[in-house]
Amino acid sequence: MGLQQNLRAAAVALLGISAYEKPAAPGSGSPSTQAVDQMRRSQGGQIQPLPNTKPRWYMSELESAEFAADRGDMRPAADLMRACRKDGQIAGVLSTRTGGLVRLPKTFRGDPRIVAALEQGHGAVRSVFDEMFPATELALLAADGVLLGVGVAELVPVEGRDYPVLVRLDPSFLIYRWNENRWYFNSIAGPIAITPGDGRWVLHAPGGRMAPWSHGLWRAIGRAYIRKEHAALHKDSWEAKLANPARVAVAPQGSTESQKDTWFRAVMAWGINTVFGMTPGYDVKLLESNGRGYESFCKTISDMNTEIAIAIAGQTVTTDGGAGFQNSDIHKSIRADLIKETADGLAYTINTQGIPQFVVLRWGEAALEVSAVVEWDVTPAKDRSAEAQGLLTIAQAIQQLAVALGASGRQLDIAAVASRFGIPILNDRNGDGDPEDADAPTDDALDVTDLTGDATEKPAPMREAA
Repeated sequence: MGLQQNLRAAAVALLGISAYEKPAAPGSGSPSTQAVDQMRRSQGGQIQPLPNTKPRWYMSELESAEFAADRGDMRPAADLMRACRKDGQIAGVLSTRTGGLVRLPKTFRGDPRIVAALEQGHGAVRSVFDEMFPATELALLAADGVLLGVGVAELVPVEGRDYPVLVRLDPSFLIYRWNENRWYFNSIAGPIAITPGDGRWVLHAPGGRMAPWSHGLWRAIGRAYIRKEHAALHKDSWEAKLANPARVAVAPQGSTESQKDTWFRAVMAWGINTVFGMTPGYDVKLLESNGRGYESFCKTISDMNTEIAIAIAGQTVTTDGGAGFQNSDIHKSIRADLIKETADGLAYTINTQGIPQFVVLRWGEAALEVSAVVEWDVTPAKDRSAEAQGLLTIAQAIQQLAVALGASGRQLDIAAVASRFGIPILNDRNGDGDPEDADAPTDDALDVTDLTGDATEKPAPMREAA
Protein backbone atom coordinates (compact mmCIF):
# COMPACT_ATOMS: atom_id res chain seq x y z
CA MET A 1 0.00 0.00 0.00
CA GLY A 2 2.92 2.34 0.71
CA LEU A 3 4.11 2.24 -2.91
CA GLN A 4 0.61 2.95 -4.25
CA GLN A 5 0.19 5.84 -1.82
CA ASN A 6 3.50 7.36 -2.88
CA LEU A 7 2.65 6.95 -6.55
CA ARG A 8 -0.72 8.52 -5.83
CA ALA A 9 0.98 11.52 -4.21
CA ALA A 10 3.30 11.89 -7.21
CA ALA A 11 0.37 11.58 -9.63
CA VAL A 12 -1.48 14.40 -7.86
CA ALA A 13 1.27 16.81 -8.88
CA LEU A 14 1.79 15.32 -12.35
CA LEU A 15 -1.91 15.33 -13.25
CA GLY A 16 -2.77 18.56 -11.49
CA ILE A 17 -5.53 16.86 -9.48
CA SER A 18 -7.79 19.30 -7.67
CA ALA A 19 -7.09 19.79 -3.98
CA TYR A 20 -10.83 19.46 -3.39
CA GLU A 21 -10.88 15.83 -4.52
CA LYS A 22 -11.36 13.44 -1.65
CA PRO A 23 -10.56 9.71 -1.37
CA ALA A 24 -13.24 7.18 -2.15
CA ALA A 25 -15.77 6.99 0.66
CA PRO A 26 -15.74 3.76 2.73
CA GLY A 27 -19.41 3.20 1.88
CA SER A 28 -18.92 3.65 -1.86
CA GLY A 29 -19.45 -0.05 -2.50
CA SER A 30 -15.90 -0.58 -3.80
CA PRO A 31 -14.82 -4.19 -3.05
CA SER A 32 -11.74 -4.95 -1.00
CA THR A 33 -8.43 -5.82 -2.60
CA GLN A 34 -8.69 -9.38 -1.29
CA ALA A 35 -12.17 -9.84 -2.78
CA VAL A 36 -11.01 -8.62 -6.19
CA ASP A 37 -7.92 -10.86 -6.08
CA GLN A 38 -9.96 -13.92 -5.19
CA MET A 39 -12.51 -13.27 -7.92
CA ARG A 40 -9.80 -12.65 -10.54
CA ARG A 41 -7.98 -15.85 -9.72
CA SER A 42 -11.20 -17.78 -10.19
CA GLN A 43 -11.60 -16.17 -13.63
CA GLY A 44 -8.02 -16.69 -14.82
CA GLY A 45 -7.08 -13.07 -14.17
CA GLN A 46 -10.06 -11.52 -15.94
CA ILE A 47 -11.43 -8.37 -14.30
CA GLN A 48 -14.13 -7.14 -16.66
CA PRO A 49 -17.54 -8.79 -17.15
CA LEU A 50 -18.89 -10.10 -20.44
CA PRO A 51 -19.62 -7.32 -22.96
CA ASN A 52 -23.16 -6.43 -23.89
CA THR A 53 -23.66 -7.31 -27.58
CA LYS A 54 -26.30 -5.26 -29.42
CA PRO A 55 -26.23 -5.67 -33.22
CA ARG A 56 -29.16 -3.40 -34.11
CA TRP A 57 -29.46 0.25 -33.10
CA TYR A 58 -32.14 2.92 -33.50
CA MET A 59 -32.15 6.69 -33.16
CA SER A 60 -34.21 6.54 -29.99
CA GLU A 61 -31.46 4.45 -28.37
CA LEU A 62 -28.85 7.04 -29.33
CA GLU A 63 -30.93 9.64 -27.52
CA SER A 64 -31.18 7.36 -24.49
CA ALA A 65 -27.39 6.91 -24.57
CA GLU A 66 -26.97 10.71 -24.39
CA PHE A 67 -29.10 10.90 -21.23
CA ALA A 68 -27.23 7.94 -19.70
CA ALA A 69 -23.82 9.49 -20.43
CA ASP A 70 -24.78 12.76 -18.77
CA ARG A 71 -25.70 10.73 -15.69
CA GLY A 72 -22.21 9.18 -15.76
CA ASP A 73 -23.15 5.80 -17.28
CA MET A 74 -20.88 5.11 -20.28
CA ARG A 75 -22.29 1.69 -21.14
CA PRO A 76 -24.83 2.62 -23.88
CA ALA A 77 -22.40 4.98 -25.64
CA ALA A 78 -19.52 2.49 -25.45
CA ASP A 79 -21.74 -0.37 -26.67
CA LEU A 80 -22.76 1.78 -29.65
CA MET A 81 -19.14 2.53 -30.49
CA ARG A 82 -18.25 -1.17 -30.32
CA ALA A 83 -21.07 -1.88 -32.78
CA CYS A 84 -19.74 0.88 -35.05
CA ARG A 85 -16.42 -0.95 -35.38
CA LYS A 86 -18.05 -3.45 -37.77
CA ASP A 87 -18.56 -0.63 -40.28
CA GLY A 88 -15.69 -0.66 -42.78
CA GLN A 89 -15.56 3.11 -43.21
CA ILE A 90 -15.34 3.75 -39.47
CA ALA A 91 -12.86 0.94 -38.84
CA GLY A 92 -10.56 2.01 -41.67
CA VAL A 93 -10.42 5.74 -40.96
CA LEU A 94 -10.21 5.27 -37.19
CA SER A 95 -7.34 2.79 -37.50
CA THR A 96 -5.42 5.38 -39.52
CA ARG A 97 -5.78 7.99 -36.80
CA THR A 98 -4.93 5.61 -33.94
CA GLY A 99 -3.13 2.49 -35.18
CA GLY A 100 -1.17 4.53 -37.72
CA LEU A 101 -0.32 7.10 -35.07
CA VAL A 102 1.16 4.82 -32.39
CA ARG A 103 3.46 3.28 -34.99
CA LEU A 104 5.03 6.60 -35.91
CA PRO A 105 8.58 7.25 -34.63
CA LYS A 106 8.83 7.98 -30.90
CA THR A 107 11.10 10.51 -29.21
CA PHE A 108 12.20 10.22 -25.58
CA ARG A 109 13.40 13.12 -23.46
CA GLY A 110 14.78 13.19 -19.92
CA ASP A 111 17.57 11.51 -18.03
CA PRO A 112 19.68 9.65 -20.61
CA ARG A 113 19.89 6.53 -18.47
CA ILE A 114 16.12 6.24 -18.10
CA VAL A 115 15.75 6.88 -21.82
CA ALA A 116 18.31 4.16 -22.56
CA ALA A 117 16.41 1.74 -20.31
CA LEU A 118 13.11 2.45 -22.11
CA GLU A 119 14.67 2.08 -25.55
CA GLN A 120 16.70 -1.04 -24.85
CA GLY A 121 15.43 -4.28 -26.34
CA HIS A 122 13.69 -6.96 -24.31
CA GLY A 123 14.79 -10.34 -25.58
CA ALA A 124 16.02 -8.68 -28.80
CA VAL A 125 12.40 -8.39 -29.97
CA ARG A 126 10.89 -5.13 -28.80
CA SER A 127 12.00 -2.27 -26.58
CA VAL A 128 11.01 -2.13 -22.93
CA PHE A 129 8.62 0.70 -23.74
CA ASP A 130 6.91 -1.36 -26.46
CA GLU A 131 6.68 -4.35 -24.11
CA MET A 132 5.17 -2.22 -21.37
CA PHE A 133 2.85 -0.26 -23.68
CA PRO A 134 1.94 -2.54 -26.64
CA ALA A 135 1.01 -0.62 -29.78
CA THR A 136 -2.32 -2.45 -30.10
CA GLU A 137 -3.37 -1.57 -26.56
CA LEU A 138 -2.31 2.06 -27.06
CA ALA A 139 -4.27 2.26 -30.33
CA LEU A 140 -7.41 0.90 -28.65
CA LEU A 141 -7.01 3.33 -25.75
CA ALA A 142 -6.48 6.23 -28.16
CA ALA A 143 -9.58 5.18 -30.12
CA ASP A 144 -11.65 5.22 -26.93
CA GLY A 145 -10.41 8.74 -26.30
CA VAL A 146 -11.33 9.86 -29.81
CA LEU A 147 -14.77 8.23 -29.87
CA LEU A 148 -15.92 8.50 -26.25
CA GLY A 149 -13.66 11.22 -24.87
CA VAL A 150 -12.51 8.81 -22.15
CA GLY A 151 -10.85 5.40 -21.90
CA VAL A 152 -9.49 3.17 -19.17
CA ALA A 153 -6.60 0.71 -18.89
CA GLU A 154 -4.84 -1.28 -16.21
CA LEU A 155 -1.14 -1.81 -15.51
CA VAL A 156 -0.91 -5.57 -14.92
CA PRO A 157 2.18 -7.15 -13.26
CA VAL A 158 4.15 -9.66 -15.34
CA GLU A 159 6.08 -12.58 -13.87
CA GLY A 160 9.85 -12.22 -14.33
CA ARG A 161 9.78 -8.49 -15.07
CA ASP A 162 10.18 -5.43 -12.88
CA TYR A 163 7.66 -3.49 -14.96
CA PRO A 164 3.98 -4.11 -15.82
CA VAL A 165 2.09 -4.28 -19.12
CA LEU A 166 -0.73 -1.96 -20.15
CA VAL A 167 -4.06 -3.70 -20.80
CA ARG A 168 -6.91 -1.65 -22.23
CA LEU A 169 -10.29 -2.33 -20.61
CA ASP A 170 -13.76 -2.02 -22.10
CA PRO A 171 -15.01 1.54 -21.41
CA SER A 172 -18.61 0.32 -21.29
CA PHE A 173 -17.98 -0.57 -17.64
CA LEU A 174 -16.98 2.99 -16.70
CA ILE A 175 -19.23 4.88 -14.28
CA TYR A 176 -18.76 8.49 -13.22
CA ARG A 177 -20.28 9.53 -9.89
CA TRP A 178 -21.00 13.22 -9.90
CA ASN A 179 -21.38 13.44 -6.13
CA GLU A 180 -17.84 12.13 -5.65
CA ASN A 181 -16.20 13.52 -8.81
CA ARG A 182 -14.69 10.06 -9.28
CA TRP A 183 -14.66 7.32 -11.90
CA TYR A 184 -15.45 3.70 -11.09
CA PHE A 185 -14.92 0.51 -13.08
CA ASN A 186 -17.70 -2.08 -12.83
CA SER A 187 -15.56 -5.19 -12.45
CA ILE A 188 -16.64 -8.80 -11.95
CA ALA A 189 -16.29 -8.17 -8.21
CA GLY A 190 -18.21 -4.89 -8.19
CA PRO A 191 -17.42 -1.20 -8.81
CA ILE A 192 -13.76 -0.35 -8.14
CA ALA A 193 -12.75 3.26 -7.51
CA ILE A 194 -10.25 4.47 -10.14
CA THR A 195 -7.26 6.47 -8.92
CA PRO A 196 -5.33 7.62 -12.01
CA GLY A 197 -1.57 7.27 -11.66
CA ASP A 198 -1.61 5.04 -8.59
CA GLY A 199 0.51 2.41 -10.36
CA ARG A 200 -2.49 0.37 -11.43
CA TRP A 201 -5.14 2.51 -13.13
CA VAL A 202 -4.68 4.56 -16.30
CA LEU A 203 -7.54 6.93 -17.10
CA HIS A 204 -7.23 8.45 -20.58
CA ALA A 205 -9.50 11.51 -20.81
CA PRO A 206 -8.58 13.66 -23.83
CA GLY A 207 -12.17 14.94 -23.88
CA GLY A 208 -11.43 17.21 -20.92
CA ARG A 209 -11.57 17.04 -17.16
CA MET A 210 -15.26 17.82 -16.86
CA ALA A 211 -17.71 15.50 -18.64
CA PRO A 212 -15.18 14.26 -21.24
CA TRP A 213 -17.88 12.20 -22.97
CA SER A 214 -19.47 15.46 -24.14
CA HIS A 215 -16.48 16.08 -26.43
CA GLY A 216 -16.13 12.62 -27.97
CA LEU A 217 -17.24 11.81 -31.51
CA TRP A 218 -19.69 9.08 -30.47
CA ARG A 219 -22.85 11.14 -30.99
CA ALA A 220 -21.93 12.29 -34.50
CA ILE A 221 -20.56 8.89 -35.54
CA GLY A 222 -23.41 7.00 -33.85
CA ARG A 223 -26.00 9.03 -35.72
CA ALA A 224 -24.25 8.51 -39.06
CA TYR A 225 -23.77 4.80 -38.37
CA ILE A 226 -27.43 4.20 -37.49
CA ARG A 227 -28.68 6.07 -40.56
CA LYS A 228 -26.22 4.22 -42.78
CA GLU A 229 -27.21 0.82 -41.36
CA HIS A 230 -30.90 1.48 -41.89
CA ALA A 231 -30.32 2.78 -45.42
CA ALA A 232 -28.32 -0.35 -46.26
CA LEU A 233 -31.09 -2.59 -44.90
CA HIS A 234 -33.75 -0.75 -46.92
CA LYS A 235 -31.57 -0.97 -50.02
CA ASP A 236 -31.19 -4.73 -49.53
CA SER A 237 -34.95 -5.05 -49.09
CA TRP A 238 -35.57 -3.07 -52.28
CA GLU A 239 -33.14 -5.24 -54.22
CA ALA A 240 -34.71 -8.43 -52.89
CA LYS A 241 -38.20 -7.34 -53.96
CA LEU A 242 -37.76 -5.17 -57.05
CA ALA A 243 -34.28 -5.75 -58.49
CA ASN A 244 -35.30 -9.03 -60.13
CA PRO A 245 -37.91 -8.63 -62.94
CA ALA A 246 -41.22 -10.47 -62.72
CA ARG A 247 -42.10 -13.08 -65.42
CA VAL A 248 -45.44 -12.70 -67.15
CA ALA A 249 -47.06 -15.69 -68.89
CA VAL A 250 -49.71 -14.70 -71.46
CA ALA A 251 -52.18 -17.38 -72.54
CA PRO A 252 -54.50 -16.89 -75.56
CA GLN A 253 -58.13 -16.06 -75.03
CA GLY A 254 -60.31 -19.17 -75.07
CA SER A 255 -57.64 -21.54 -73.69
CA THR A 256 -58.82 -23.99 -71.09
CA GLU A 257 -57.85 -23.86 -67.43
CA SER A 258 -55.71 -26.94 -67.92
CA GLN A 259 -53.84 -25.28 -70.83
CA LYS A 260 -53.34 -22.09 -68.80
CA ASP A 261 -52.06 -24.02 -65.80
CA THR A 262 -49.61 -26.00 -67.92
CA TRP A 263 -48.33 -22.82 -69.54
CA PHE A 264 -47.94 -20.98 -66.24
CA ARG A 265 -46.00 -23.88 -64.77
CA ALA A 266 -43.64 -23.92 -67.76
CA VAL A 267 -42.90 -20.20 -67.30
CA MET A 268 -42.48 -20.64 -63.53
CA ALA A 269 -39.78 -23.23 -64.21
CA TRP A 270 -37.86 -20.68 -66.26
CA GLY A 271 -34.15 -21.31 -65.68
CA ILE A 272 -30.89 -20.57 -67.42
CA ASN A 273 -31.00 -20.79 -71.23
CA THR A 274 -34.67 -21.83 -71.15
CA VAL A 275 -36.32 -22.09 -74.60
CA PHE A 276 -40.09 -21.83 -75.11
CA GLY A 277 -41.86 -23.17 -78.19
CA MET A 278 -45.07 -21.15 -78.48
CA THR A 279 -48.07 -21.18 -80.82
CA PRO A 280 -49.84 -17.93 -81.75
CA GLY A 281 -51.57 -16.40 -78.73
CA TYR A 282 -48.98 -17.50 -76.15
CA ASP A 283 -46.37 -14.97 -74.99
CA VAL A 284 -43.70 -14.44 -72.29
CA LYS A 285 -42.73 -11.01 -70.94
CA LEU A 286 -40.53 -9.52 -68.22
CA LEU A 287 -42.05 -6.92 -65.91
CA GLU A 288 -39.32 -4.69 -64.44
CA SER A 289 -39.60 -1.86 -61.94
CA ASN A 290 -38.74 1.47 -63.49
CA GLY A 291 -38.62 3.14 -60.05
CA ARG A 292 -35.41 4.76 -58.77
CA GLY A 293 -36.05 4.52 -55.06
CA TYR A 294 -32.77 2.72 -54.45
CA GLU A 295 -30.88 5.89 -55.35
CA SER A 296 -32.16 7.53 -52.18
CA PHE A 297 -30.60 4.77 -50.08
CA CYS A 298 -27.31 4.99 -51.97
CA LYS A 299 -27.24 8.76 -51.46
CA THR A 300 -27.81 8.36 -47.72
CA ILE A 301 -25.01 5.79 -47.45
CA SER A 302 -22.64 8.05 -49.37
CA ASP A 303 -23.53 11.08 -47.25
CA MET A 304 -23.01 9.14 -44.03
CA ASN A 305 -19.61 7.85 -45.22
CA THR A 306 -18.58 11.45 -45.84
CA GLU A 307 -19.86 12.55 -42.44
CA ILE A 308 -17.94 9.74 -40.73
CA ALA A 309 -14.73 10.59 -42.58
CA ILE A 310 -15.00 14.30 -41.74
CA ALA A 311 -15.73 13.55 -38.07
CA ILE A 312 -12.71 11.27 -37.62
CA ALA A 313 -10.22 12.61 -40.16
CA GLY A 314 -11.27 16.25 -40.35
CA GLN A 315 -11.61 15.92 -44.12
CA THR A 316 -12.83 13.49 -46.75
CA VAL A 317 -10.50 10.54 -47.22
CA THR A 318 -9.71 9.11 -50.63
CA THR A 319 -9.08 5.38 -50.51
CA ASP A 320 -6.63 4.69 -53.30
CA GLY A 321 -5.64 1.14 -52.39
CA GLY A 322 -2.04 2.23 -52.05
CA ALA A 323 0.59 1.43 -49.49
CA GLY A 324 -1.85 1.48 -46.57
CA PHE A 325 -1.14 3.05 -43.23
CA GLN A 326 2.58 3.56 -43.50
CA ASN A 327 4.25 6.38 -41.64
CA SER A 328 4.38 8.57 -44.74
CA ASP A 329 0.74 7.98 -45.66
CA ILE A 330 -1.02 8.89 -42.43
CA HIS A 331 -0.58 12.62 -43.07
CA LYS A 332 -2.40 12.31 -46.39
CA SER A 333 -5.52 10.92 -44.72
CA ILE A 334 -5.84 12.68 -41.38
CA ARG A 335 -5.72 16.43 -40.75
CA ALA A 336 -2.35 17.27 -39.20
CA ASP A 337 -3.76 19.06 -36.16
CA LEU A 338 -5.96 16.06 -35.30
CA ILE A 339 -2.94 13.75 -35.43
CA LYS A 340 -1.11 16.13 -33.10
CA GLU A 341 -4.10 16.33 -30.75
CA THR A 342 -4.41 12.55 -30.45
CA ALA A 343 -0.64 12.09 -30.08
CA ASP A 344 -0.28 14.76 -27.38
CA GLY A 345 -3.25 13.42 -25.40
CA LEU A 346 -1.94 9.86 -25.46
CA ALA A 347 1.62 10.95 -24.60
CA TYR A 348 0.35 12.99 -21.64
CA THR A 349 -1.51 9.98 -20.28
CA ILE A 350 1.51 7.68 -20.62
CA ASN A 351 3.95 10.25 -19.23
CA THR A 352 1.86 10.92 -16.13
CA GLN A 353 0.29 7.52 -15.40
CA GLY A 354 2.51 4.91 -17.08
CA ILE A 355 6.22 5.75 -17.24
CA PRO A 356 6.38 6.92 -13.58
CA GLN A 357 5.37 3.41 -12.52
CA PHE A 358 8.35 1.96 -14.43
CA VAL A 359 10.74 4.55 -12.99
CA VAL A 360 9.63 3.98 -9.38
CA LEU A 361 9.73 0.20 -9.62
CA ARG A 362 13.26 0.18 -11.05
CA TRP A 363 14.99 3.16 -9.39
CA GLY A 364 12.76 4.35 -6.56
CA GLU A 365 10.67 7.42 -5.95
CA ALA A 366 13.60 9.86 -6.02
CA ALA A 367 14.11 9.11 -9.72
CA LEU A 368 10.74 10.73 -10.53
CA GLU A 369 12.49 14.09 -10.35
CA VAL A 370 14.49 13.22 -13.48
CA SER A 371 11.99 10.91 -15.17
CA ALA A 372 11.76 10.51 -18.93
CA VAL A 373 8.84 11.40 -21.20
CA VAL A 374 7.79 10.16 -24.62
CA GLU A 375 6.20 11.89 -27.58
CA TRP A 376 5.29 10.74 -31.07
CA ASP A 377 6.91 12.49 -34.01
CA VAL A 378 3.91 13.51 -36.11
CA THR A 379 5.82 15.92 -38.32
CA PRO A 380 5.12 15.23 -42.02
CA ALA A 381 8.11 14.27 -44.13
CA LYS A 382 7.87 17.45 -46.20
CA ASP A 383 7.98 19.57 -43.01
CA ARG A 384 11.08 17.76 -41.82
CA SER A 385 12.69 18.48 -45.16
CA ALA A 386 11.80 22.16 -44.85
CA GLU A 387 13.16 22.21 -41.30
CA ALA A 388 16.46 20.74 -42.45
CA GLN A 389 16.67 23.34 -45.22
CA GLY A 390 15.95 26.06 -42.66
CA LEU A 391 18.75 24.86 -40.40
CA LEU A 392 21.13 24.92 -43.35
CA THR A 393 20.12 28.50 -44.12
CA ILE A 394 20.58 29.51 -40.47
CA ALA A 395 24.03 27.89 -40.41
CA GLN A 396 25.09 29.86 -43.44
CA ALA A 397 23.67 33.05 -41.93
CA ILE A 398 25.54 32.48 -38.65
CA GLN A 399 28.79 31.95 -40.50
CA GLN A 400 28.34 35.11 -42.57
CA LEU A 401 27.20 37.17 -39.58
CA ALA A 402 30.20 36.03 -37.56
CA VAL A 403 32.54 37.17 -40.33
CA ALA A 404 30.73 40.50 -40.76
CA LEU A 405 30.67 41.26 -37.03
CA GLY A 406 34.26 40.10 -36.59
CA ALA A 407 35.42 42.70 -39.06
CA SER A 408 34.23 45.40 -36.64
CA GLY A 409 35.55 43.64 -33.54
CA ARG A 410 32.16 42.33 -32.38
CA GLN A 411 30.93 38.80 -31.68
CA LEU A 412 27.69 37.07 -32.56
CA ASP A 413 25.59 35.80 -29.63
CA ILE A 414 25.33 32.16 -30.73
CA ALA A 415 23.22 31.20 -27.69
CA ALA A 416 20.60 33.85 -28.52
CA VAL A 417 20.40 32.69 -32.14
CA ALA A 418 20.08 29.06 -31.10
CA SER A 419 17.33 29.91 -28.61
CA ARG A 420 15.45 32.09 -31.12
CA PHE A 421 15.37 29.45 -33.86
CA GLY A 422 15.11 26.38 -31.62
CA ILE A 423 18.49 24.96 -32.61
CA PRO A 424 19.27 21.90 -30.44
CA ILE A 425 22.38 22.32 -28.28
CA LEU A 426 23.95 19.39 -26.41
CA ASN A 427 23.17 19.50 -22.64
CA ASP A 428 20.89 22.51 -23.13
CA ARG A 429 18.01 21.33 -20.95
CA ASN A 430 16.21 24.66 -20.46
CA GLY A 431 16.31 25.72 -24.12
CA ASP A 432 18.21 29.00 -23.60
CA GLY A 433 20.96 28.09 -26.05
CA ASP A 434 23.64 27.61 -23.38
CA PRO A 435 24.68 24.06 -22.38
CA GLU A 436 24.35 23.36 -18.66
CA ASP A 437 27.13 22.04 -16.48
CA ALA A 438 27.83 18.39 -17.26
CA ASP A 439 28.09 17.75 -13.48
CA ALA A 440 24.56 19.00 -12.79
CA PRO A 441 22.50 16.93 -10.33
CA THR A 442 20.33 15.65 -13.15
CA ASP A 443 23.08 13.45 -14.47
CA ASP A 444 23.89 12.00 -11.04
CA ALA A 445 20.31 11.32 -9.98
CA LEU A 446 20.36 7.64 -10.86
CA ASP A 447 23.27 6.22 -8.90
CA VAL A 448 21.64 2.76 -8.78
CA THR A 449 22.02 2.03 -12.47
CA ASP A 450 24.42 2.16 -15.33
CA LEU A 451 23.71 3.14 -18.94
CA THR A 452 22.34 -0.30 -19.71
CA GLY A 453 19.52 0.25 -17.23
CA ASP A 454 20.57 -2.72 -15.02
CA ALA A 455 19.92 -1.84 -11.39
CA THR A 456 22.69 -2.50 -8.90
CA GLU A 457 20.13 -2.47 -6.12
CA LYS A 458 17.28 -4.95 -5.91
CA PRO A 459 14.28 -3.53 -7.80
CA ALA A 460 11.19 -2.72 -5.83
CA PRO A 461 8.86 -5.74 -5.68
CA MET A 462 5.92 -5.82 -8.04
CA ARG A 463 2.63 -5.04 -6.35
CA GLU A 464 -0.09 -7.62 -6.14
CA ALA A 465 -2.94 -7.15 -8.62
CA ALA A 466 -5.78 -5.45 -6.77
